[in-house]
Amino acid sequence: QVQLVESGGGLVQAGGSLRLSCAASGSVFSISVMRWYRQAPGKQRELVASIITGQSPDYADSVKGRFTVSRDNVKNAVYLQMNNLKPEDTAVYSCNAVIRPAVVATWRDYWGQGTQVTVSS
Repeated sequence: QVQLVESGGGLVQAGGSLRLSCAASGSVFSISVMRWYRQAPGKQRELVASIITGQSPDYADSVKGRFTVSRDNVKNAVYLQMNNLKPEDTAVYSCNAVIRPAVVATWRDYWGQGTQVTVSS
C-alpha cells in the first residue's frame, strides 16, 4: 500500500526557514506530478508549488522567490524549502502526488497527513 509521509513542520519566527519533506512508501512504480498545498484556518486550500520531472516548477505568486520545491526520484520524495517565512505562511501543509503503484496499473491521487507550519511575528 502506497502512503505519503511528511515531516519538517514546526514553529519559526518571521524571516526564518523551514524545510518540509514528503516521501512515498510502499511499492511505487512511477510518480507523475508532486505538489504542496496549504490551508490556513478559515481559508480555502491553496496550491503552493508543483513539480514534474523535466519541467520547471510552478509556484503560487505569494511564495515566488521565497519557496523552492524539489524532488528526488530515487527516494520518491518531494521537498519544500521555505525561506523568509511570514506570519501569513502559517497553515497546515500537505503533499500530494499522482502515483502509479507497482501492483495496480492505474494512476491514483495520494495525500500526506499534513504538517503544521506556524510563523510568529
